[in-house]
Amino acid sequence: MARLTLRAGRPLALGAAGLAVFLMLWQAAVVTGLVPRAFLPAPSDIPPAFLKELRSGFWLSSIQNSLGHYLGGLVLGAALGIASGLMTGQSRVAEESVSWVVRLLRPIPGLAWVPFAIIWFGVSTAAAVFIVGVGVFWICYFATLSAVRAVDRDLLEVADAYGFRSMPQKLVKIVLPAAAPGILAGLRTALGQAWMAVVAAEIFGVAGLGQRMMQASSLLATDIVVVYMITMAALYGLVDTVFVIVQNRVLAWKA
Repeated sequence: MARLTLRAGRPLALGAAGLAVFLMLWQAAVVTGLVPRAFLPAPSDIPPAFLKELRSGFWLSSIQNSLGHYLGGLVLGAALGIASGLMTGQSRVAEESVSWVVRLLRPIPGLAWVPFAIIWFGVSTAAAVFIVGVGVFWICYFATLSAVRAVDRDLLEVADAYGFRSMPQKLVKIVLPAAAPGILAGLRTALGQAWMAVVAAEIFGVAGLGQRMMQASSLLATDIVVVYMITMAALYGLVDTVFVIVQNRVLAWKA
């Protein structure tokens, strides 16, 4: 029992030790002047900077704004991507009809849509949601398309034998359950992509974590920049953890 406890705690202990060494080396590099403080703050500078942002109200308001952009874009992009993937995945004609359109639009990075987002929606929440949604859409679309295409054809033949011949019936009874693991895997990837898109959407003036980081960097307040970098990492970790819990429950039937 004691050995099992030690083995279970070993990864945690090693991870904590590695992080401690990393922080000490980082602190030493800044304190000794090896790295100028204007270029990179010391770890000891981060807590005071965080408290300053928290007391000023910027930290909470930035989180609220960015979460709105993040969730709005994630829901919009995921819903459209999954729906499009399901429709084209079940029909060769539909997939071939949009194949050239997909090849034309897919390589265009999310940042390239920023000018159009500003022209169409102005510097607003809608523009940020649009940019996030574009990035999420393609991940969910291709993940869903691949998952649907990978569904065992024998299952569809069995569905025909039991009288489930229409596309909606096959979708609900066979395709969605069989493709769920692939769709959820793509959605989990989209969770991280959406955060990167949020920063890209906000550095052009939309209020949020990205905008606050740009304001701080223009003043060489690198400690504040790191505060928001850590904030985004923490938010992503929280969202990803919750998603994994939900995913495990949804796919509990596979266990």
